[in-house]
Amino acid sequence: MLEELKRIRELLEPKPAPPRPAPKGLWAEFLDFISRYKVMGLAVAFIIGIYFGELVKALVNDLIMPVIQLIPGMDKWDLISVGPFLIGHFIGALITFLIVAFVIFLLVKITKRWGIE
Repeated sequence: MLEELKRIRELLEPKPAPPRPAPKGLWAEFLDFISRYKVMGLAVAFIIGIYFGELVKALVNDLIMPVIQLIPGMDKWDLISVGPFLIGHFIGALITFLIVAFVIFLLVKITKRWGIE
């Protein structure tokens, strides 16, 4: 019985893919590079990431920060400084980062739920 189980396990284990033959010629190597490392997918993700970042930045700067600045005394918080250090500007950048990180977290969570990786 153990022999049968070992044979079944061997049959169920995936076989390693045979190695790709090395492409010949510069053009063939270039096409192999693009397909193997999914360069086009990476480029598309990079471009979408840039514009998504701009969208979130606009959300923070145009919608969320004006609401925060409605709090009394927060209208001039970008001018808060200690010596040459702009503490207010740093706090604004920190709030922007936290909001962007939270939006990206939600986006990843939703895409995982939809089965997109």
